Amino acid sequence: MNKSIPAMTRLSSHFISFSQKMFFSVIVLFLAFAACFMLFQYQREKAYKSELLNIQLQSYNDQLYDFIYDHKGINLDSMQNYVATHMIPNLRVTLITPSGKVIYDNTDKNWINFKNHSTRKEVQEALMYKSGYSISRRSESLNGEEYFYSAKYYAPYRLIIRSALPYNISLSQYLQADSNYIWFTITISLILAFFFYRFTHRLGMSITNLQQFAMKADRNEPIDTDMLQAFPKNELGEISQHIIQIYKRLHRAKEALYIEREKLISHLQTSHEGLGVFTKEHKEILVNNLFTQYINNISDCNLGSTDEIFTIPELKPITDFLKRNEGNYSKEEKCLSLHVNKNARSFQVECIIFQDLSFEISINDVTQEEEQARLKRQLTQNIAHELKTPVSSIQGYLETIISNPDIPAESMKMFLQRSYAQSNRLTLLLRDISVLTRMDEAPGMMEKERVDISRIVGSILNEVALGLEEKKIRAVNLLPPTLMLTGNNSLLYSIFRNLIDNAIAYAGSNIQITINCFREDEKFYYFSFSDTGIGVPEEHLNRLFERFYRVDKGRSRKLGGTGLGLAIVKNAVLFHGGIIFAKNAPGGGLEFVFTLQKG
Repeated sequence: MNKSIPAMTRLSSHFISFSQKMFFSVIVLFLAFAACFMLFQYQREKAYKSELLNIQLQSYNDQLYDFIYDHKGINLDSMQNYVATHMIPNLRVTLITPSGKVIYDNTDKNWINFKNHSTRKEVQEALMYKSGYSISRRSESLNGEEYFYSAKYYAPYRLIIRSALPYNISLSQYLQADSNYIWFTITISLILAFFFYRFTHRLGMSITNLQQFAMKADRNEPIDTDMLQAFPKNELGEISQHIIQIYKRLHRAKEALYIEREKLISHLQTSHEGLGVFTKEHKEILVNNLFTQYINNISDCNLGSTDEIFTIPELKPITDFLKRNEGNYSKEEKCLSLHVNKNARSFQVECIIFQDLSFEISINDVTQEEEQARLKRQLTQNIAHELKTPVSSIQGYLETIISNPDIPAESMKMFLQRSYAQSNRLTLLLRDISVLTRMDEAPGMMEKERVDISRIVGSILNEVALGLEEKKIRAVNLLPPTLMLTGNNSLLYSIFRNLIDNAIAYAGSNIQITINCFREDEKFYYFSFSDTGIGVPEEHLNRLFERFYRVDKGRSRKLGGTGLGLAIVKNAVLFHGGIIFAKNAPGGGLEFVFTLQKG
C-alpha cells in the first residue's frame, strides 16, 4: 500500500499538462475580459436608451414651456387642458419652483400638500446643469410607485418642468440592452477558444517531447531517432531538434573525454612519479598513490587528507609561489622546482600553475635509481659475506674438535652447540634468501586469497607475547576488528612479524609499539608501524631495507638477525602493490609507513 502512494502523487502532480494549464489560464483571462466587455457594453447601451427616453421627455418639457410662454404665465385650467390633450399615455407632469415647492401635478389634485422636492435627484441636476433625470425611483407622493423622471430648468420663469413615465414592465423592457450582441460575443469566444486549444495542444506536444528528452538526458539514457520526428514542423520543433542534436554531440564528446580521463588516471596510478592535481582553491582533483606516499615521507606526521600538504614547512616555497600568482590569469604556464631532503631521501618537487589557476604538484624520488644500482653491486658481496660468517664459525669449531681428540666433553658439547646455532642461522639465512629470490623471479607463482590482516596481527602478537614481556614492550593494536584484502597469507604474515621482531630486537625496552591503519581509499589501505624506542640515525633510514644492511653490525650479529627481515618486508609490500618507507617519529622512535592494495 505504501508503494502506491508515491505513484499516486506523481500521477496527480502530472494530471494537468503544461498545454492544459496554459489553455485554461488564457481562457480564464479571456472569459474575464469578455464578461467585463459585455457588462460594459450592456451598461452603455442601457444608458444610451435611457438618454433617448430622456430626450423625448425633455422635448415634451420644451413644448409645455412654449405653451406657458405663449400664454404669458401659468394658468392651471389651461394647463390642465393642454396636458390632457397633448399628453403621452400615462405621463405625469409636475411643475416645481427652484425652492422645491410643487405648484402643479396632473396626477393628484392634492399636489399642494406634496413634500418639498428640492432633494430629488432630477431636480438638483436641473438646477445645476439645466436638465437631469432619474431612473426607477419610487415616488414619495404617489403611494411609492416607481417612475422614470426627466426635469428641466427654465430660467425666465424660474420654473422646473418635470415629466415622468411609470417604470412598468414595458418601460423596463424598452430600457434593457439588446441581447443579440451577447450571443454574438459568446459565439466568437467559443470559436477563438477552439483555435487556441488547437494551438496550445500542438505547443504542448512539443513541450512534452522536450520534457521526455530532458528526463532521458538527465538519466543518461540513449536518445531515439524517433524522438526527432515526434516534434511538429514549427519553430519550437526546429529549436527542440537542434537542442537534441547539440546534446548528442556533447554526449559523444563527453564519452570521448571520459575515456581519455580513464586513460590518464590509469597512467597516473601506474606512473613512477607522484602527481597531484588541485583546483585554484587548493581542493584535490586527482592524486595518485605515489604522491600520498612521498608527501607522508616529507611530512612529520601522517596526513589524513591531501589538503593538509599545504601546511608542511618543507613545501612553504610552493605555498608562497601559489599565493604570489593568485589572480594572475596569464596564458603562460608558471613553474617552480624545489629540492627536498627528508628522512635520508631526496625528492624533486615541481609545481606548475595552469591558465585557469588550477595547478599540479609532481614529486620524484631522485635517490631511487641510484639506490637500486648500489644494491645490485653490493648484493653478491653481502651474500658471500653473510654466508661466510656462519660457515667459518662451524668450520672452526669442527676443526678444533678434530685436531684435539682429548678435548673435554663439556668443551666439545659447547663447540657442537655453537656449531648447531650457526647452522640454524645459516638455515634461516638461506630461507630468507629463497623467499626474496621467489619474490624477485617468480611472483606470479605465489597464490593469493582473501586474508584478514587484523587476524594475522592478533595471532602474531600472541606468538611474541613472551618476547614483548621480557623487553617490557607494550603493544597497541589500533586496527579495526576486520580488515580484508586479497594477497598471499605467508608474505602478509612476514611483513608484520618481521616489523615486530625488528622492534623487539633493536628498539629497546620499556617502550610502546603501535600498529594502525590510518587511512583508506578505493584501492589502498595505509598502515603505520611505530615504536617509541631509540630510533635510527637519519643517514641510515634510506638503507634500512637493503639486504644485509646493518646499522650496528656487531650488535646485530650478537642478536642473531639475518639482515634480510626488512628487505623481505619491503619486497612483500611491493608484491601487494604498495610502498614502504621509514622515518623517525617526532616524539622519538622509528616509524614505518606503508600501503597494501585491497585487491
